[in-house]
Amino acid sequence: QVQLAESGGGLVQAGDSLRLSCAFSGRTFRSYAMAWFRQAPGRGRDFVAAFSWDNDRPYYADSVKGRFTISRDNAKNTVFLQMSSLKPDDTAVYYCAAEAGGWASASVHQYDYWGQGTQVTVSS
Repeated sequence: QVQLAESGGGLVQAGDSLRLSCAFSGRTFRSYAMAWFRQAPGRGRDFVAAFSWDNDRPYYADSVKGRFTISRDNAKNTVFLQMSSLKPDDTAVYYCAAEAGGWASASVHQYDYWGQGTQVTVSS
């Protein structure tokens, strides 16, 4: 059974940077596609960034492209989301997700495992 644990959220000001981490355990990390989603109050869970098991080409939601970077450390079984130039609109609970087939998707329905989420609040 895969377990995901996010960390690194917090309260920051607009323009600041923050790095989220997601620790993966229970299976072979390198064979999974990994993604970040977020959910703001009153909204559904929105895609942020993802990459497939081969880490060949990560892709991003248009709203974060150029500001956020997803990466993974296979030796540490961890995926990261480096966020910069944060805006109040980035305020949300951020979730890490894993897909067993190894191929990334922007659809929440494709992911098999989810973390509990970490709150990111950006003040103006």
